[in-house]
Amino acid sequence: MADGVPGRPGDGGGGPGVNTAPDPQAPQDRQARPVRLGPRSVAALVLVSAIGVIAFGWPLLADSASGLAHSQDAPWLFAALLPLLVAVVVATIADSGLDAKAVAMLGVLAAVGAALRPLGAGTAGLEPMFFLMVLSGRVLGPGFGFVLGSVTMFASALLTGGVGPWMPFQMLSMGWFTMGAGLLPGPDRLRGRGESLMLAAYGAVAAFAYGTIMNLQGWTYIGGLSSGISFQPGDPVHENLVRFLAYCAATSFGWDLGRAALTVVLTLTIGATVLKALRRATRRAAFDADVTFQDPAGAPVSAAAPRAE
Repeated sequence: MADGVPGRPGDGGGGPGVNTAPDPQAPQDRQARPVRLGPRSVAALVLVSAIGVIAFGWPLLADSASGLAHSQDAPWLFAALLPLLVAVVVATIADSGLDAKAVAMLGVLAAVGAALRPLGAGTAGLEPMFFLMVLSGRVLGPGFGFVLGSVTMFASALLTGGVGPWMPFQMLSMGWFTMGAGLLPGPDRLRGRGESLMLAAYGAVAAFAYGTIMNLQGWTYIGGLSSGISFQPGDPVHENLVRFLAYCAATSFGWDLGRAALTVVLTLTIGATVLKALRRATRRAAFDADVTFQDPAGAPVSAAAPRAE
């Protein structure tokens, strides 16, 4: 299917004699999503998210004698995260099918996001890749978004030399950030200024949330110091959370504000154009199309059954 025009033989890269037209009963404005959430996909995402929440939050529940440095648990988290990301992709293949076109789009968007990150890194928190992740998650869905966010952060770490104990936590945080955009309401109906405003608001809130989550990962490194904003192992959780909020306000609010402001500005200025381009590419790729074959006489032949000789 190309830009809302029903597919013809050969459309969508199927080659001569292949019809990739979508179901005529399906709404014509429905977005095709390369990674749709099915039961297996949801189970895989819940599992990886649960592991991520435990990885971020366990120091809050540990006693003062525990080794709290994430440099110790990061290798184990990274070792668990990679197969879980593969499990998300495999689950979506089992649920809905994931072809080479979806993998190619994942690679292209991850490469673009990784290339955008160094443009603003180290400058008041201005990171244009967040804008692309919001729009990609919105168009391509939460399952695709989680994998895209994680892979993009991994690729950017390799590109910039930012490999360290923080990397698996960044992968999880960016995966959640992008997945959240795919879970926003009205993916098939809301368009125009209303959608741009919703995405801008989400981008601003999620930019602060990303910074806050990553602060939780780094905050435990300064545990035990006399400062009123440092982590105190073994203290009640509510007391440590008060110190944590003070730590975020004192150390990262300016960076998070810069990230949020740039995401909002880019979303409201060029977001509509990028959304159209992503949706056009998704429709042309026809990820959800049913493949049928045609004999030389033009009669359709089921792809599931061999043609009678």
